[in-house]
Amino acid sequence: MRQAAVYIMANQRNGTLYIGVTSHLIQRIWQHKQGLGCDFTAKHDLNLLVWYELHDNIIAAITREKQLKKWKRSWKLHLIETRNPDWVDLWPQIIA
Repeated sequence: MRQAAVYIMANQRNGTLYIGVTSHLIQRIWQHKQGLGCDFTAKHDLNLLVWYELHDNIIAAITREKQLKKWKRSWKLHLIETRNPDWVDLWPQIIA
């Protein structure tokens, strides 16, 4: 899935969150799951992909990432739970 995306990683339901942006979602999430490329996600064991959003281009994805990072935590939790109420790992969905 080589497409611009914004994503949220977590360690558990309502746990620590990480918002990222990438031009290759599958590769980037695999890196997070292997503990590569991001000290924060490795340190906090953020291995669950709980939300993602695809974009037409990387500029749009970066703009959205910056917007989400400014949001209140409660808004981010609502965003996740609207599409993923059980906080399941979406990794199998993106590699299928």
